[in-house]
Order: sequence, then C-alpha cells, then structure tokens
Amino acid sequence: MKDAPNWSFLITAGGSGSRLGGVPKQFRMLGGASVWRWSFAAADKLRRMGRVRDIVMTVPRESFAALAGEAEKLGLTLVEGGRSRSESVTKGLKACRGPHVLVHDGARPFISEGLCLRLMEAVEAEGFGAAPLLPSTDSLKVVEDGEITGVADRSLYFRTQTPQAFPLRELIEVMENSPDGGTDEASLWLAAGKKIVPVEGEEMNFKITSQFDWETACALARGGAEVERRTGHGYDIHQLAEGRPLIIAGVKVEGVSYGLLGHSDADLVAHTVMDALLGAAGEPDIGTLFPATDEKWRGADSMALLRTVLELLASKGWRAEWVDVTLNAQRPKLGHLVPAFIESMNRALGGDETKRIFNMKVKSAEHCGSAGRGECMICHGVATIVRALPAGAARQNFY
Repeated sequence: MKDAPNWSFLITAGGSGSRLGGVPKQFRMLGGASVWRWSFAAADKLRRMGRVRDIVMTVPRESFAALAGEAEKLGLTLVEGGRSRSESVTKGLKACRGPHVLVHDGARPFISEGLCLRLMEAVEAEGFGAAPLLPSTDSLKVVEDGEITGVADRSLYFRTQTPQAFPLRELIEVMENSPDGGTDEASLWLAAGKKIVPVEGEEMNFKITSQFDWETACALARGGAEVERRTGHGYDIHQLAEGRPLIIAGVKVEGVSYGLLGHSDADLVAHTVMDALLGAAGEPDIGTLFPATDEKWRGADSMALLRTVLELLASKGWRAEWVDVTLNAQRPKLGHLVPAFIESMNRALGGDETKRIFNMKVKSAEHCGSAGRGECMICHGVATIVRALPAGAARQNFY
C-alpha cells in the first residue's frame, strides 16, 4: 500500500428521486440520518483507514447552499450536479484528487467496507475497471410486442451494483466522449472497449427506488440501529422586578404584579431546558445563539426560541428523550401550577398525553440567599437526548 491514499470516493446524490416521490430519497431520514450520510459513513471509514484521499458528493443545485456548512465540517467536497446523471458524475469526477475513484449511488445506504476494499484491490491488481455483480435468481423471459417470445439463460445475466471502481483519468475521458449517458459508468466503460473486472456484490447493497425498497430500508435501519444517548445540564437565574409579566415554562402566571427581568421574556424554565439540550448535543449555549446584545431578541418568546433549538438538534438526528428541571422560588406560590407547566413543556418538547418526556419540581428557597429573599428565581435542569446510528457506524463520522 502506498504512503498516500490513491483513491477518491464519489457519492452521486444529484437526482430528484421522482420515481419514489416526495423528498428526494437521498435526503430522506433513515434511522436518524439522511440516506446519503450512510454512504458517507462508509467512505469516511475508508478515509480514516488511509485508503481514501478525499470524498466528493454531487447534489442538486437547490440543495447545495443548505448542505455547504455541514459538508465543510465533514471534510466533504460538494459539487453542484448537472442536467443528467452523466453530466453530474463527470463534474464530480473532475473534483476528485486521487488517481483512482469509487463511484457510488447515494441511494444505496447499506454499502460495506469489505465490498469497497474488494473492488479497490481488483483495480489495483488488474489495472482495469471493476464492478460488483449479483446473479439473477429469477427466471428471465424475452417479451416482444406484449408477448413472451422466449426464455433467456439467466446464468449469462447479472445485476450490477455500485460502487464501481476505475482509474480516474480514463473514466473522465470515457464520460466526456460518450454520446449518451448509459445506465451506469460500467456500461460506458464497456462501450468504450475497456475491460471491467466482475466482483461479487452484496444483496444488502440494494438501491432505494420503489416504496417497497424504502420500507425495507426503514425496517433494516430500525433493526440494526445503535442508539446514542447524551445528557446535558442547564442552569438559569433571573431577578424579579415589578411591572414585568411572569412567564414560566411558557405559561403566564396571573395575579402577580412582578415578573422576571431579562432581554427576552425571561422564561427561565425554557432557558434552562434549552441550555440542557444544547449542552447534551455539544452546541453553544443560548447566550451565544440568541445574544442579549441583539435587538431582534428583545422580548422574544422563549418557547419560540426552544422550537429553534429543537430544530437545530433534529437537523443532526437528535430528539429529546427526557428532561427534568427544578425551580427554586420563594415567591409567588407556584405548586398548584406545576401540572400546567409540565403540560406546556411536554407538548413543546414533542411529548403527548400518552408519552410524557418532561418533569418539573418547584422548591421553596427556605428563605436562604437571594432566592430566599424573593429577589430572584433559580432553575436547574438535566436533559437526555437520543439519536440512532446504523450498526457498526462510527459516531464521529456519521453525524
């Protein structure tokens, strides 16, 4: 093996997914992550093994800006796709840096490290292209003008998968000189008179095309998922001041002439929950995300800010599993409102009547300290968040 990796990994994710409908299949959430992230996880594992130099992905023009920040963090080179698969692949190939390339369809999430290595070894040994093939297990018939006219010898026909492996410069030349796009890179390679080595494929490496494929993929992802949990702590303190509304856990407390002082609505329970969630996910605190120096957050509804935080976590596969807070307050008496606080926050966090994921206690400050003198309220909270990983995937490269 050479000192420097001599392979690039190209993920093709530029299609519209029109046959399946709805959100393009490569961007659907599968087992807690976008479908394309499963392919990236396999590619990144090869990169960390020292076998892959760089990872490139083609995406639709309308998705490029939304994915740019995430791609930069992952060390993934994004390329805006073209009008056809052939054009998109060619653009992606030109962004690759290795002398050899694996070209993989981003709609095949269950790619294995072993298959990639077999393909790479075949190309390195033979100097040709290589493609994974599976035998046809069904009987094959010839149909002409709507009638069955013959039987094909299924031993001669194989199903083709990706990734497909090639010398990079030769593949670019083949793609640029092909009058039509073909069905895959291997077909164009063969049409150009070049040799391709067959490598045994894997049944699990199927392509998501139909609704049945999607449902099968979802079942496999659920069955083979590893669950990652993290816990974070949140804390907040606010002074009590006359003439302010008192808002706690998204509920306005009636019958009092004072409330909590702050740049936003000063809902310290919501603030504590947000910081606990953000801490668990390894994100900045709310002071960084919603700084008090920014006038647009003046008087902000903290429950709306909580929704923003939940959306941030969801974009990385996280959801709240359980949140528990303790509010330390001498005045006013709040015990009778605890059920309303719990209902409000539980609903905001994604729970419902049958599944509660939020708990809250209110404690008297026992006349101790600033809270005990009725000058402020103090809140502490703990949040547990969860997300799914595919079996065997490295967490640091999957998200």
